[in-house]
Formats: sequence, C-alpha cells, structure tokens
Amino acid sequence: MNGLQTLGDVTAEIFRLSPEGNTVQKRQRLRMEDEAPGAALKPLVFRVDKSTPGVVQSVLLERGWDKFDEQCQDVEDWNLYWRSSSFRMAEYVNIKPWQRLNHHPGTTSLTRKDCLAKHLAHMRRLYGESIYEFTPLTFIMPSDYTKFVAKYFKEKQDLGTKPSYWICKPAKLSQGRGIIIFSDIRDLMFKDAYVVQKYICNPLLVGRYKCDLRIYVCVTGFKPLTIYMYQEGLVRFATEKFDLSNLEDDYSHLTNSSINKLGASYEKIKEVVGQGCKWTLSRFFSYLRNWDVDDLLLRRKINHMVILTVLAMAPSVPVANNCFELFGFDILIDDNLKPWLLEVNYSPALSLECSTDVSVKRSLVHDIIELLYLNGLRSEEKKCGRTSQGNAMVSQAGRSQQKLCAAPAPPSYASLIHFATCSKRSPAAQHIYPKHTRTSQLREMLCRQNKLLTREAAKSKPRLKAWHSPRKMLSLYASQSQPRKTKGPTGILPEAGNAPNNHAGNFVLIFPFNKATFRASRNGLNVKRIIQELQKLMNK
Repeated sequence: MNGLQTLGDVTAEIFRLSPEGNTVQKRQRLRMEDEAPGAALKPLVFRVDKSTPGVVQSVLLERGWDKFDEQCQDVEDWNLYWRSSSFRMAEYVNIKPWQRLNHHPGTTSLTRKDCLAKHLAHMRRLYGESIYEFTPLTFIMPSDYTKFVAKYFKEKQDLGTKPSYWICKPAKLSQGRGIIIFSDIRDLMFKDAYVVQKYICNPLLVGRYKCDLRIYVCVTGFKPLTIYMYQEGLVRFATEKFDLSNLEDDYSHLTNSSINKLGASYEKIKEVVGQGCKWTLSRFFSYLRNWDVDDLLLRRKINHMVILTVLAMAPSVPVANNCFELFGFDILIDDNLKPWLLEVNYSPALSLECSTDVSVKRSLVHDIIELLYLNGLRSEEKKCGRTSQGNAMVSQAGRSQQKLCAAPAPPSYASLIHFATCSKRSPAAQHIYPKHTRTSQLREMLCRQNKLLTREAAKSKPRLKAWHSPRKMLSLYASQSQPRKTKGPTGILPEAGNAPNNHAGNFVLIFPFNKATFRASRNGLNVKRIIQELQKLMNK
C-alpha cells in the first residue's frame, strides 16, 4: 500500500506541473470550500437548460460542482436548478428540501413595468407621496391615456414655450427595445401595454455622457422577507454626449449596453468615460468621492429605495420553499444626486461582453453560491440523510475573501431561509452532498490532503480579509466578532441562530435592518411597521 501511495504521489507531482494539472488544481482549491472532509466526496450537482448563463455553469464547475445528467442520474439528484426563464408551478410543488430554484413564483409583478407602476402607486396611496417619490410620474397605457393627455396639456400651458419631455416604454420588453422619447404628443405611438413616464432631463453626466446604475439585489426569501444587496455592480453609459435637442439619438439617451455596443463611438476613448460603455460601481463611487460627493449617503438612499420597492409586492407573493431571486435594479442619479428607480429586471443579463462584466459578474455568481450555503443549502440535505456526518472549515483558498462560519441549526423545510451563525472566530461549517457513492483511491488521497490543509489553516488562524472594498461600504448592520448579537443603527437583533447573516462575500443584508423590522417580518409582513422604521432611518 505504501508503494502505491508513493507511486501515486510521483504521478500526481508530474500531473501537477502540466498545464492540465494547473486547471485541475484551480478547481480543487475551489472545491475545498464546497466539500467537507468528513463527508462523502460526491460534489453538489447543478441543473441547467438552454437559457442558463454560461458564467453560471463556468463558476459552478470551478467550485467543483457536477453538471446534472438526466440520462445517468436520478431525477431528484441535483441541488441547484438555475435558468433565465421562469419555472412551472409543478416544479415549485415538487421541489425537495436539498434543492434550490433561482426564481420565486410571482416576482414578475415587480419586473413588468406596468405591474411595478401599479404596485408603487398603491403604496403611495397607502403611505404617502413623500416616501415613494423615487419614481418619475408614470401613466399606464392605454388605461391612463386620458389622464396623460390632461397632464400633458396642463404642463404645456404652465411651461409656455418651454418643452416638456416624456419617455414611452413597452411594459414587457427589455434591453431598450421599443423605447420612444418625445416632446410633442403627436410623436407618441404605442400598441399593447406601455408605460409613459416623465423623462428625467437633468441626469448626472460623466464627461457629458448619461449613465445609470445596475444594482444587484438577491431576495433569499419572501416569508420571511430577507433582502441582500451586492456592493459591486455596473455603471452603464450612453456612447454619445447627452443632447436634448436630438431625442431620436438612442446612443445619447439610452444606456442599455445591448444598444451602445453597436454604436460608432463604443470603441473610441471618450472624455472621462474611456473606451466601451461600462464601469464598475466601485469606480463610479470613487469618481464621486473625488468630487466630494457623500457616496455613503447615496448608497443609503439606494438601500431605502430597494427595500420600499420590494415591500410593494412582497405581500402578494405566493408561498414557495427553497427559492431565491436575483433582481437587477436600474437606477438613474440626477444632477442633484437624487436616485430614481427606472425599472427592475428579471434574470438580469449575466453575459460577459467586456472585462468589466467578467470582474463583476463572475464574483456575483460566486457570492450567490456563498449566500445559498449560509442559508441552509447543505444543512437541508444533511437533515435528509443524503450525506455522511462531518464538519468543515470553509477555506476560500481560490477566492479573494476568507470566511469561517459555524454550522447552522437543523432547518425546517417550511421555509428557504434557515440562518447559520456566522462569525470570524467560528471554526467550522456544515457541508452536504448528494447520495453516497464509491470513491477512487485518488479521491481518497485528495480527501486526506484536504483534511491536512484544513487542520493547518485552523492552527494558523489566518487574518480574514475584509468583505468590503478598501473604503468601508455602507451596511445597515455593524460588523461584529461575537456571533450571538448583531447591532444595527436602531437596535439589536435576536440571537444569530434566528437572524439572517450580515453578509456573504460582497452581498450585504439590507433587510431586516433592526430588531423591529426583524420581528415585523417573521410572522407575516407588517408593512406599516416596517415603513415607520424606514421613515425613522431616513429622517436621521
């Protein structure tokens, strides 16, 4: 046996030095964070269809997951099903405790432009205009056509010769398709469902170019409501200088990258913006700080906007277990530094069209997987007896962050969110896998090596890297070293075993944000109480 081990070591060393070995080593390092030394070594399994983004498959394979093969595997032997299109209701009904779907039923009521407008109008009637003043004046066509015409001519009379500007958008379409910007009502043309909004004529310009922000928000559950915001994101630029005298120039007024990548100026080096049409969100906030803008205050306003928007539709979302939803919030900042909500996107694009996309979206997918681990993905399968016993330290050997998380209490199947106690000082995290399988000698050797690496890492107690960028990012929770209490701006949350984790990778918990909102979202959703707490926070 010793001879076999020695021969295996020699063979492994030769393979390690080869190009193929380098790729395998990278996958093995990522696998360390997803595998438990004490558990069976079969990786987690992801399922896809034709609409699944390539970056999702790539990241999961790097992390050591296996792709589901319906020809060879049991129909239930998968852990994550990720696709761009929605799921049928039967798929929600039949989901198993160890499985997750990347869509929640009923969320299109937030991502269709006309439905979003109706929800926000309802909230304004209930809780007042002032708290929901972050969307432009909106009319839903064709039902609001008479109201729009009355408003248009009243404004025209008030402004005299000064023009007013409007934007018309198809309710169902995305990527800038079918959008019209007009000043003369005779240019308004629509069929089917459209929304007409007041056009924001004073956007914040960067080098005279219009831009908007793509903010990623992950709702890991609606009952109880739990919202995480990604601290990185995209800033998308128009590729021609902003010009109200030419409303027909899409490259001047629309920021959709699907449009601007086709523009004549896309490859040119533009004033301040540079080449292409995208920045990272962190670069944009750095740019604002250079102009003495309080970027943390702006982030806080965006946080409030996101919470209020999700609250508008959360009570109407049906109960469904083991789901999460990634939204793409499109937000425009005006020259008074006021954020405006433009729309909310279902299955925000994860295509990799430039280096900015690669840096943001690959990390985004990695951190979504981290978020699933912290919210019970592994412990669900362990409870169902689909893996052997064993704890492991989550070692982020192949990533830019390192986190140590204590194992969560066994969760109930009644809800997706069952929270782990997460602490920098915690020694281990539960990891689970699909059914038991026989393993080869090579995998047994890898298992022993992983155990050794885990023990060494535990002894050395490496200093954990910050989860935020060098400048402290806004979080509604303060980071704590003690796992039992989490201080917020207006209170202390209950014990961490019952409360959501503060962050996972670059995702930061923005709701619940204090003890009162935690209680107001546990048994049903007390929207009125949550709005009151938000108003207190905004008044500060």
